[in-house]
Amino acid sequence: MLGVDLGTVRIGLASSDRTGTLASPLKVLNRSGDEAVDHQTIVGLARETEAELIVVGLPLTLQGKIGPAARAVMVEVAELSRVAHLDNIPVETWDERFTTVIAEQGLRETKVKKLKKTNVDAAAATVILQSWLEAHS
Repeated sequence: MLGVDLGTVRIGLASSDRTGTLASPLKVLNRSGDEAVDHQTIVGLARETEAELIVVGLPLTLQGKIGPAARAVMVEVAELSRVAHLDNIPVETWDERFTTVIAEQGLRETKVKKLKKTNVDAAAATVILQSWLEAHS
């Protein structure tokens, strides 16, 4: 599986092991300014890692509702799905509430000296994917 944390500036990516048990940070992409290029890159990484599914974090409100941020992600996920469909890779969304907080907390616990935004983005994608894996095991 490929986990994706769609940010406005960066896109955090994580991948699972072949058994679908453990998620690990993969990389962070800086937004290119062209969503179509970003989507092609994401799908290319899904192919490269032999992902059978792309899991995109959905930023629901604290009450679990769809707000403006989630609506924007849903529009982008629809476009990403069209690109991924050409490679027969389905795309799902997954509740990403608190993933950035959890990612930052995890990085602090591993004694990362400086919390770089890129580390947090990749860690957030990892938390999203790990949560999805655990819910589907």
